[in-house]
Amino acid sequence: MFKLIDVFWAYILIAVLILVGRFIRQRIGILRSLFIPSSVVAGAIALLLGPTALGAIIQNPESPFANGLFPEAILTVWQQSPSIFINIVFATLFIGQSIPGWGMIWRQASPQAAFGQALGWGQYVIGLILGITVLTPIFNLPPIAAALIEISFEGGHGTAAGMAETFDKLNFDAGSDLSLTLATVGLVSGIIAGTILINWGRRSGRIQIDREPVIELGIDVDSIHTHTPEDANITAKRDKLFRELLIDPITLNFSFVGVAVAFGWLILQTLELIESLTWGRGDGLKLIPYVPLFPIALIGGILVQILLEAVGRSYMVSRPLMERIGGLALDVTIVTALATISLTALGENLAPLLILSVAGIAWNVFVYIFLAPRLIPNYAYERGLGDLGQSMGVTATGILLLRMVDPDNRSGAFECFAYKQLLFEPILGGGLFTAAAPPLIDRYGSMSILLLTSIILVFWLIFGIWNCKQLQKQE
Repeated sequence: MFKLIDVFWAYILIAVLILVGRFIRQRIGILRSLFIPSSVVAGAIALLLGPTALGAIIQNPESPFANGLFPEAILTVWQQSPSIFINIVFATLFIGQSIPGWGMIWRQASPQAAFGQALGWGQYVIGLILGITVLTPIFNLPPIAAALIEISFEGGHGTAAGMAETFDKLNFDAGSDLSLTLATVGLVSGIIAGTILINWGRRSGRIQIDREPVIELGIDVDSIHTHTPEDANITAKRDKLFRELLIDPITLNFSFVGVAVAFGWLILQTLELIESLTWGRGDGLKLIPYVPLFPIALIGGILVQILLEAVGRSYMVSRPLMERIGGLALDVTIVTALATISLTALGENLAPLLILSVAGIAWNVFVYIFLAPRLIPNYAYERGLGDLGQSMGVTATGILLLRMVDPDNRSGAFECFAYKQLLFEPILGGGLFTAAAPPLIDRYGSMSILLLTSIILVFWLIFGIWNCKQLQKQE
């Protein structure tokens, strides 16, 4: 147990760690060149100074540093933080973003959606094949380990942290540590692979837009999620509102985040009630108790945005501020999740970790090189980089790669990538199927879910190729 003062000091320490991480990142060239976020550096520092690193080195239970530099109460707060703050991250994804007509979304985002879906469902197919042939029979991992590639690569650190409770309920204690480590592997490899592929694309002529690399443009990965422009009329209306209400802008915006999370909780409770009265009665399928709140909080955020637009009050939300709220919550999620990784669990599962990492990277690079031009009708290799980055790290990685290859947005990749999230995030990358996959595998077995995911993958490939040809005919 912990007291409120322990919570206070736990987050004060996170703030200090992020500053230290920022200081170290700016002075170590390889961290800058790989665009590693300061929060990842801060989480790694906390991990090294914690009980499984520094505490393990000391090996003296009577030493004041037997638990590392951090008191047990602080570590307890950190252990519970990722599953809480990830709800805020997902709730902010669509609040403040104008949702255009579905016709426009479909025309611009359908090729991107097919490409992203192929990446995501393929990660399940590859993971399940590895689970059936290697992970379970040789390394004795539970079948749900097959979902780790999609959870970690497509979902990133936030999703990996948010799924910790689900792993615990399904008796896969090492799942959280493995998924967080895989997310770090995905983040680093995504940036490295993306940079290599950009250079390859320019040399081979596959990338049509010739621009200077992002390093020479001075772009900082820690600030890439705070550049959404706003209409001047909306800004003026909001300034007038703040003067009349005498409320701090970030307080008002955080209130809408709270409403979104509350909507998500109500939806989740309703679904659990429906399940208990229908298919989940008695010994029936019980899926909803394993679904964490964060993918439903995303739906809650969409509902908040729709309601604000319906009553003509969308100007009350500042998208840049909403991104900063989500960015702060994501930083806290990453630092606390990495700080509480069990190095012992990683050491015991090093070989499976390497197998999953190599398989995930190989699949993503294969899809980008060979399928992007068959699924995306124009600027395929430019537009495909956003989804490649997202499928190996987080959305911010995808945006970073897009800015590296096309900083002036001459290909229109940014709009397509943004609209695609409406057709993608509710399902994969931390969406409903991401949350449901482990309990589905546990309930119905790997073969059944492999068949399901393979059918869905084939559907998106067939649709994507057909849709790409149709769009090319219209140009």
